Amino acid sequence: MSEDNKNFVLFAVLAVLILFGGQWLVSHFFPANPAVTKIEGGKTKVVEGKAAATVDAPGTIRDRKLVLAETPRVKIATPTMQGSINLKGARIDDLVLTNYKETIAKDSPPIRLLSPAGTTDANFAAFGWRDDGLAPPAADTLWAASSDTLAPGKPVTLSAANARGQRFQIELSVDKDYMFSIRQTVANGGANAVPVAAYGLVNRSGVSKDPASWTIHTGPMSVANGSANYAPNFKDLDKEPQKFTSTGGWLGFTDKYWLTALLPDQARSFDGQFRAGANTSYQADFTAAPQVLPPGREITQTTRFFAGAKEVKLLDRYTDKEGATKLDYAIDWGWFRIIEKPIFYYLDWLFRMVGNFGVAIIILTLTIRALVFPIAQRQYASMAHMRAIQPKMKAIQERFKDDKQRQQQEIMALYKAEKVNPLAGCLPTLLQIPIFYALYKVLMLTIEMRHQPFVGWIKDLSAPDPLTPVNLFGLLNFTPPHFMAIGVIPIILGISMFFQFKLNPTPMDDTQKQVFALMPWVLMFVMAPFAVGLQVYWITTNIITIIQQRVLYARHPALLEATSK
Repeated sequence: MSEDNKNFVLFAVLAVLILFGGQWLVSHFFPANPAVTKIEGGKTKVVEGKAAATVDAPGTIRDRKLVLAETPRVKIATPTMQGSINLKGARIDDLVLTNYKETIAKDSPPIRLLSPAGTTDANFAAFGWRDDGLAPPAADTLWAASSDTLAPGKPVTLSAANARGQRFQIELSVDKDYMFSIRQTVANGGANAVPVAAYGLVNRSGVSKDPASWTIHTGPMSVANGSANYAPNFKDLDKEPQKFTSTGGWLGFTDKYWLTALLPDQARSFDGQFRAGANTSYQADFTAAPQVLPPGREITQTTRFFAGAKEVKLLDRYTDKEGATKLDYAIDWGWFRIIEKPIFYYLDWLFRMVGNFGVAIIILTLTIRALVFPIAQRQYASMAHMRAIQPKMKAIQERFKDDKQRQQQEIMALYKAEKVNPLAGCLPTLLQIPIFYALYKVLMLTIEMRHQPFVGWIKDLSAPDPLTPVNLFGLLNFTPPHFMAIGVIPIILGISMFFQFKLNPTPMDDTQKQVFALMPWVLMFVMAPFAVGLQVYWITTNIITIIQQRVLYARHPALLEATSK
């Protein structure tokens, strides 16, 4: 078997593996958002989200409205949040994010972030003091509130006392976004000094609904001693608690788009830990360094609590202007952070200018291609020259087929004589890889892109294309298997790649021709599960490439003639 045939067989095997195993690899390493719509009876319908499994034993989950009605509460009312504080135990355990919905349906309920213990998807925060001789209020203490509503500029103070003369206050305030401030004060009216160590906790039932992968972290997260830590995961907590000590930083639980995080006093030391509890519950908590409180004095310890959407600009503001150490790292930008954040800010600016995120992606693509235009032109010229000297290279290979070293020397001499750089054609492609990956991360991680429509049936550019001709766009009453559900946009992508490959110089070898003929359709299947926004980016890139190649050949017809010989 010739070397060319061996290469073709190897490619064919790899193509089959990509075609049938690529879907698993993509979903494992580059998970896509689920489609937000489906086609049934020729009509577009919203796909409803599924609730996470409950963590308590069967029969113990109760209706949220009944649980909320059982205890006195302080209402939370801000431009971005609605909910309440449970006066029994001083818990923030009822919170919805009014600016975000669960689905794209008009009547979809808002995202619920916090829910009381004993309800579906229980998730709450609580604040108190460690009992090291202080005798703080018990977990079931009914606190007195200074007001019935917590709102920006209208703080609420919760009060309680023990039998030893100590008085306890928790003053809560909230900004117009997602940050609570908690001032925990102990006034010692007793006869003896007492140790005071405030704590805060976030408790949640079950693991994140958003699966973690090597590109996207969900689950426990902390910033300690100046470094962001995206470990441990939930399974690690099932084995043993994870503890650390830090001055400054934060800890909590992150989903793809939502975050609950405790931010102790950034100037003081604290002990943090993650741990698993009964019935598949998980907790992040911290305890501030203890202080001795003499009689007749009081101590105030301050904590902040973030509960909301991971909006990029908001997290950056808290980090840069309000002293929340690396809170912006709650978004797992990864290694390409230096590329991803500028792309996000430019893309977000474009979106606000044009009002359509798909159009913004197209303009972003045009911008990127304009920046690499000189390099791309050299690439296409290099590709054409490389194909033009193929006959000479073939002759050298035949002449020195038994002397590989001499063969390589003669080929390098040919490159030099013809002024051809064999690597020049690869550079623009290599430049596109980090840009493509950065755009993938931007589309997948940033909530600003969530549920953004484009045109027609495309209701969410961060999700795969839901419309497929395999079932005649929903007219046939069956759902195609995942690997066959190739959407319209991926098909357009495959077609654009086909015409791009057709404009490339024709390979001399028949096996290479077959490879290039198959490649666009293999890539079409591989790209199908990705976000439509990525496919729009690639289609636009292909169209620009086709135009550039046609312009190059129009200006230099000799190149086209040489490459077609």
